[in-house]
Amino acid sequence: MILVDIPVIEERNDKDWYGTIPMGIILQEDVIFTVCLQDTPVLQSFKNGRVKGFHTYMKSRFILQVLYRNASLYLQYLRSIDRKSEEIERKLKESQKNRELIELLELEKSLVYLTTSLRSNEIVLEKLMKNDRFKQYPEDMELLEDVIVENKQAIEMGNIYSGVVSGTRDAFASIISNNLNVVMKFLATVTIVLSIPTMIASFYGMNVNLNGMPFANHENGFWIVIGIAIVASLIVTIIFAKKKMF
Repeated sequence: MILVDIPVIEERNDKDWYGTIPMGIILQEDVIFTVCLQDTPVLQSFKNGRVKGFHTYMKSRFILQVLYRNASLYLQYLRSIDRKSEEIERKLKESQKNRELIELLELEKSLVYLTTSLRSNEIVLEKLMKNDRFKQYPEDMELLEDVIVENKQAIEMGNIYSGVVSGTRDAFASIISNNLNVVMKFLATVTIVLSIPTMIASFYGMNVNLNGMPFANHENGFWIVIGIAIVASLIVTIIFAKKKMF
């Protein structure tokens, strides 16, 4: 019995993502059994006649063709993940919302599932290389080598895309955090500038003796106080502007 992991499309958060499920191939003298939890495109391609040059009576060759189709499907899904990540990256440049970061996290999770299963399949393929059944015909050995190469290519692609998606997610998370810090710094600066007129007005609004309050008996005392508040605010604003706090 040969047990391999095959890629499938799963629905999570109302969107299609990728995962893997096991598929068993049981070889008997007259028949080949395939056992899987659900229908898979790996076998559908053979049913629909999209794979040419296969014959079920050539059991070893047919099994290798199934494994080759499986590795090719991994590559197909990995390319689809790469396209999705580029699309999400474009959205992040415009919106920078948490939704896009969550989608990148889902892609990263899918890549972990795929690359882990590909490594498991690599072990299975290495065991097949030692099987005498597949050493009987040179064509079968060449096809098995092609399957191994295809599987290794899928592993490399998975590792590359996983690094890219992870780096992109971390970069945009840092950008969003930095933007939040910039906004908070701006709001803090504006609050300090606006607090100066409020503080001066509060002092002059106290219920104290008018003789002890500057400009209390002056006919333009109100405008003088307003002017002091404006000048103080402008001075603080200029200081903050030079320090690039705005």
